[in-house]
Amino acid sequence: MTSDPADLTATDYLNAARDMAAAERHFLAHLLAEEAARRIDDPVIAQSIRARYPDRATQRD
Repeated sequence: MTSDPADLTATDYLNAARDMAAAERHFLAHLLAEEAARRIDDPVIAQSIRARYPDRATQRD
């Protein structure tokens, strides 16, 4: 891993999001996935990333 956040890729952020989701840190997973989605040029792929890691604080039960 790099020490400069500007060098991180969408894949780096997605890997971190998966790790945070596995650790049940869902809001952090959401934030990392959101950053990954911002780095993706294809809007369909970006939306699928966002759908996999929703912000649970804004969801209704």
